Amino acid sequence: MKTYEGKMIASGLKFGIVVSRFNDAISERLLDGAIDALMRHDADDKNIDVVWVPGSFEIPQVAKKLVDTGKYNAVICLGAVIRGETPHFDFVAGEAAKGIAKLSLESKVPVIYGILTTDTIDQAVERAGIKAGNRGEKAALSAIEMANLLKAVK
Repeated sequence: MKTYEGKMIASGLKFGIVVSRFNDAISERLLDGAIDALMRHDADDKNIDVVWVPGSFEIPQVAKKLVDTGKYNAVICLGAVIRGETPHFDFVAGEAAKGIAKLSLESKVPVIYGILTTDTIDQAVERAGIKAGNRGEKAALSAIEMANLLKAVK
């Protein structure tokens, strides 16, 4: 029996991070968590590219552009969609998730979903580093593990 697992070592790997500018107070915390996790796992800051987009709806298109360059071992998608009083939340959150999922299945590199979808700002703040950990950090850890796993499984 052969078992494959992704190592938690980021050295030598290149990461693209796509971040939504909408709800940027939350997105910036997610980005900080992601970069911190990458650096703590030996990533070189020269191998981390960050691209800001207007909102979470635009993340899949830019993530695809990064994947298509062939430069990255993983692409991390970060943002926050917070429910309001209209169905706009459902459309943005759903389409961003579908776009990232589709790209992930079609891509040769991991495309990691790190978009918060919350009912309130308080929930988003909690998931961006206060009480519930930082989802940006968790997305970066998934990216490291999956990039190494896909290199191992050929």
